[in-house]
Amino acid sequence: MSDRFVVVPVGQGNEQCSESEGAEGYSIEPQDAVPVLEYSREPNRYGDGMPKESSPFINNTDNDKGNLYDGKNMALFEEEMDSNPMVSSLLNKLANYTNLTQGVKEHEEADDDEGSAKTKKPVKSPALGTLIGVYLPCLQNILGVILFLRLTWIVGTAGIMESLAIVVMTCSCTMLTAISMSAIATNGVVPAGGSYYMISRSLGPEFGGAVGLCFYLGTTFAGSMYILGTIEILLTYIVPSAAIFKAEKKEDEAEALLNNMRVYGTCCLTLMSLVVFVGVKYVNKLALVFLACVILSILAIYAGVIKTAFEPPDFPICLLGNRTLQNHNFDQCLKTMEVDNVTVTTKLWSLFCDSPDLNATCNEYFTLNNVTVIQGIPGLTSGVIRDNIWGDYGPNGMLVENKHQASEPAADTSQDIYMPYVANDITTFFTLLVGIYFPSVTGIMAGSNRSGDLRDAQKSIPIGTIMAIATTTFIYISSVILFGACIEGVVLRDKFGDSVKGNLVIGILAWPSPWVIVIGSFFSCCGAGLQSLTGAPRLLQAIARDGIVPFLQVFGHGKANGEPTWALLLTGGICEIGILIASLDAVAPILSMFFLMCYLFVNLACALQTLLRTPNWRPRFKFYHWALSFLGASLCLSLMFISSWYYALVAMLIAGCIYKYIEYRGAEKEWGDGINGLSLNAARYALIRLEEAPPHTKNWRPQMLLLLNLDSDHTVKHPRLLSFCTQLKAGKGLTIVGSVLEGTYMTKEAEVKKAEQNIKSSMTTERTKGFCHVVASSNLRDGFSHLIQTAGLGGMKHNTVLMAWPGTWKQSNDPVSWKNFIETVRETTAAHQALLVAKNVDSFPTNVDRLGQGTIDVWWVVHDGGLLMLLPFLLRQHKVWRKCKMRIFTVANMDDNSIQMKKDLQMFLYHLRLDAEVEVVEMHDSDISAFTYEKTLVMEQRSQMLKQMQLSRTEREREIQSITDSSRSSIRRNNQTGATGSESGPSRELEDTQEDEAQLIHDRNTASHAALNDKADAGPDRVHMTWTKDKFLTERNRNRAEANMGVRDIFNMKPNQSNVRRMHTAVKLNEVVVNKSQGAHLVLLNMPGPPKNRGGDENYMEFLEVLLEGLNRVLLVRGGGREVITIYS
Repeated sequence: MSDRFVVVPVGQGNEQCSESEGAEGYSIEPQDAVPVLEYSREPNRYGDGMPKESSPFINNTDNDKGNLYDGKNMALFEEEMDSNPMVSSLLNKLANYTNLTQGVKEHEEADDDEGSAKTKKPVKSPALGTLIGVYLPCLQNILGVILFLRLTWIVGTAGIMESLAIVVMTCSCTMLTAISMSAIATNGVVPAGGSYYMISRSLGPEFGGAVGLCFYLGTTFAGSMYILGTIEILLTYIVPSAAIFKAEKKEDEAEALLNNMRVYGTCCLTLMSLVVFVGVKYVNKLALVFLACVILSILAIYAGVIKTAFEPPDFPICLLGNRTLQNHNFDQCLKTMEVDNVTVTTKLWSLFCDSPDLNATCNEYFTLNNVTVIQGIPGLTSGVIRDNIWGDYGPNGMLVENKHQASEPAADTSQDIYMPYVANDITTFFTLLVGIYFPSVTGIMAGSNRSGDLRDAQKSIPIGTIMAIATTTFIYISSVILFGACIEGVVLRDKFGDSVKGNLVIGILAWPSPWVIVIGSFFSCCGAGLQSLTGAPRLLQAIARDGIVPFLQVFGHGKANGEPTWALLLTGGICEIGILIASLDAVAPILSMFFLMCYLFVNLACALQTLLRTPNWRPRFKFYHWALSFLGASLCLSLMFISSWYYALVAMLIAGCIYKYIEYRGAEKEWGDGINGLSLNAARYALIRLEEAPPHTKNWRPQMLLLLNLDSDHTVKHPRLLSFCTQLKAGKGLTIVGSVLEGTYMTKEAEVKKAEQNIKSSMTTERTKGFCHVVASSNLRDGFSHLIQTAGLGGMKHNTVLMAWPGTWKQSNDPVSWKNFIETVRETTAAHQALLVAKNVDSFPTNVDRLGQGTIDVWWVVHDGGLLMLLPFLLRQHKVWRKCKMRIFTVANMDDNSIQMKKDLQMFLYHLRLDAEVEVVEMHDSDISAFTYEKTLVMEQRSQMLKQMQLSRTEREREIQSITDSSRSSIRRNNQTGATGSESGPSRELEDTQEDEAQLIHDRNTASHAALNDKADAGPDRVHMTWTKDKFLTERNRNRAEANMGVRDIFNMKPNQSNVRRMHTAVKLNEVVVNKSQGAHLVLLNMPGPPKNRGGDENYMEFLEVLLEGLNRVLLVRGGGREVITIYS
């Protein structure tokens, strides 16, 4: 048995448990005890003599003392307590109902306990069920201001059929989103943050931050909308006389209302912010009141609808012709009336005529048409539903008319705007109504935001959320049908109830009084506004504490108990923007965009996780499918553009900017999100496709393998090589940066990781985008060979190797450096890969340099695929080389037509679409100069000399001095006899100077290689079982004599004719290149291949050294054996 468990005996009464436990961690039970296996959170604490239990009941706490037998009177029902709680328990849960997000309660408790030394209370386990924890909060968040203030107007304007279409579209969107959200929310614990947490952990920090901030903005603007709704109810239906700005004329009424909304809205926002700042526990205590207001208001509506079937309420509507009149300033719908047998005019007459006299001049339409009275609520059985089936859209200022009433049109309609008619205050159309209505179906996240307070979140969230959406959908659909069946169309289109004496239209339908709806909707809007101001700052605080948006860090702080003070200030400021807009109809589409974007990404997150089949995707909610999620996402996107295409673009632009900001400046987070899985799948698919065939010449670009040398501290020796790679690639294609450490991986693991970190740091500094790979190998040659063979994956492999010229190969005592270089050249040739070798790489420009007017010179000696011409074009795409011009030089021999070559080359470049100057350089056949002959001789002498010398370091240095003297004498003697009579005097002087330089190179190289091969020859002739002093001296003198004789014979040799010709080519070509391109910013030159005979490797290095002498920045280019540039489209 594990030591984390202990068997606790349960006896009778208050018997003490035996604590004498055995070695295996369990106690000896009495015969009458019932063994209970209890989990211990503190292992290895048993057997210490401390009593674990002081009560016969398991897991009892101090709070349970004295309450052990409280329920014995209800013992008959005790087995049903889980499913059917006692009435007292239910009422207690209702009293403790809260609609706040997770964590708010704890903050307030911490605030209450601050500064007081109270006894620590035991932590209560989450106890909220589906009804209290999810269903009712969602119900309260979904039902709100739009239902009470705008739904009747939407039904009247759009008609029953189109209103049902709006309700079905929006509710389908939220239902599909709820299904996706349920799958995500049941795939593990969802802490505070709700939708932000779900999206960020499913789609990554970039999407999570962008959509989280959009959801925050939506919640904040929702607070603005609720506050505006509160003020609209207050000033329009409760106390109209409280308005500060009063309109003198009818046309000024709209502006006056907006100004009143701004003033009162700002005051209301300030008051609500203070309530949230002082303590959200007050909001918590009022949550039940707000919920009760919503439920009672809806019940009153249904009660009123039922009452209209047999006793419709009396709300007369006054029509002039077919136009609806504002019933504010008159009490009787009559033009004239009889008073004491005298015909007198009414107040209505005074509104349309210039005087109360019967012979006054009146409005033409007033004169031509009579007034009629109709009932505002005919009732369910009246058949008015037929008139409200289809909508009646119109422009701003269009009069609300009853199409079934007779009317005589007037010739002059210019004065209509000044008459007391009911008219549209905005231009109405279907898509506008969708944007205004959508906020009435938001609020589905209320359950998932409080998952930590639920007894069983994985069960409660799906059931509660989906049931809440189903309930509200039924309420909305039934309301649309019932409103259209009970209320007259002109009243439905009367947004502010002007035709029914300023009453709330939905209120006149309610029973027993319109005030039930007015007061209920007022408190509902107040509560929703407070909850928005409570939830939005916590959402912003969760985003800030994640650290993914650097400039939001300050909003992660707050009071000592964690209350987000700074986030509340920002929320209040953004909320004020919505209040300054002042129009409920203008603010609603804004928050619709942000909520729709949030729901869009919830659906995408679910679909992505389902399709990727990630191992961690195991939601307990099983009734989901990726097709439903994609349908929900498509519906969200469609509703965004249906509601307002320009708001949709702005919302997407805001989210895109936040996404890019987090991508470039945000902290790197690894949350195991689905985007990484999607990237892996996409990469796998692309790699498999690339494997099918090699890239076409048109798609060829250098995919780089950059071979770096590291110093003793494992830092990059030539960081400019990374800069050059960045300039050549410009962020396109593949870049693999590799290096090799000598040793085994078991012993070099830490150094390999350190080297990788250093290389990645240098890549970041030099803006090189790519991959880093450091390997440990027994020697450098094998390591670089392994990188060349195995770097990359599938079709994403390198085709070009970039490395630095071994500048210290002559000074190095170890020939391994240049031998490794030559072997790397052979490896790339065998692998059919291009090779770029940068000489004097430390003088190359950095990424911040800007080269001025200059040239990139290409010396095209042999054609090896066109890489020489492609590289300058790629370099000039980068801002460092952009101002440089391209020049192409090619070499013509004596039998070539240089003029025709130039024309052909220009035409070739024209077809290649390359802008470059062309020059053909003629290299005439000339005799091999003495300088070339002697330079070749010195090179071969040094090579042979180092092979034969097997002396100790001291003796070798002494011998080298005598060899050097002999060498100088030999060169002078050969110069006197080998010069041709055809050479002119100045030419001879120049060659003498060059010969002296060659001799200095010979001396330097000889001295630098003097320490080579210190090990003594261990051949059989050197093996002696017993050494004496005489034997040692004899052996040493014999070896010295043989070595001296072999070395002196070197200076009697003649140079190899093949080497002489190669040296001649190197010298002559170097003269031409230096003459033409010494001032160029960069020189690109064909790199000759290494000799097939490995015995001439050192001579090959000397040839290249001579070829590049006198040039600053040189890039040796060796093609990979295939065409990389084409003239075809």
